[in-house]
Amino acid sequence: MKDYKRIVVKVGTSTLTDSKGRLNLRLMDKLVLVLSDLKNNDIEVVLVTSGAIGTGLAALNKPKPAYVQSKQAAAAVGQCRLMHIYDKLFTEYNYNVAQILVTRSDLTELNRNEAVLKTLKELLKWKVVPIINENDSVSQEEIHSSRQNVFGDNDTLSALVAALVKADLLVLLTDIDAFYTADPRENPDAKRIPRVTDITDKMKLASGGAGSARGTGGMITKLAAAEIALEKGFTMAVAHGKDPAVLYKILNGEDIGTIFER
Repeated sequence: MKDYKRIVVKVGTSTLTDSKGRLNLRLMDKLVLVLSDLKNNDIEVVLVTSGAIGTGLAALNKPKPAYVQSKQAAAAVGQCRLMHIYDKLFTEYNYNVAQILVTRSDLTELNRNEAVLKTLKELLKWKVVPIINENDSVSQEEIHSSRQNVFGDNDTLSALVAALVKADLLVLLTDIDAFYTADPRENPDAKRIPRVTDITDKMKLASGGAGSARGTGGMITKLAAAEIALEKGFTMAVAHGKDPAVLYKILNGEDIGTIFER
């Protein structure tokens, strides 16, 4: 494996859930197994997870609501479900987890991000797995996905976290296997871009909107995360999350997904 000592892994809503919005427990189990194995190999891991709203709506058997307060209430229910499952799965591999819910200002305002960093450093020192999500039950930034500077299903959040903890690598596990010259679901001639060293306007135009009906992110928010990675000097990878074992391939430097690095 490459000499990565600290990595941030972000898993999106569309990867965590099935077409009905229910959690994909088999995938979550595999993800936790791989992350635990990486920790057994002395790699520090921070997990950024989406899915609170969708999980809450599935638990309550409710359709996606139009009102922000309903989405926030669903997030409050779903976050409990998410953490219960993560805690149970990581415990099977002898690791403790910690929940950290943040808003954009927690990561961008100096005094507040220093407090978050101190907590994360202590958890990593204790070999605990920090599990981070946007605090959807009080924050409206991601829920109002038309606003500028939103996290975009936690893509930008994960890049800000990676920059904060000085991670070597950020991996975005998503519902598409790489960044392409065009949307491969609409254009059969789209070509995978294996490596990116600079974000161009052409790439932004080709990035499209949200990746799925269940997520708020899309390739445009992944490019925003990549811009942070390139600016701060850590590597970022985009890969399909259907098999979390793809993390091994990325860490081994295999030609898979899209790698963003100088």
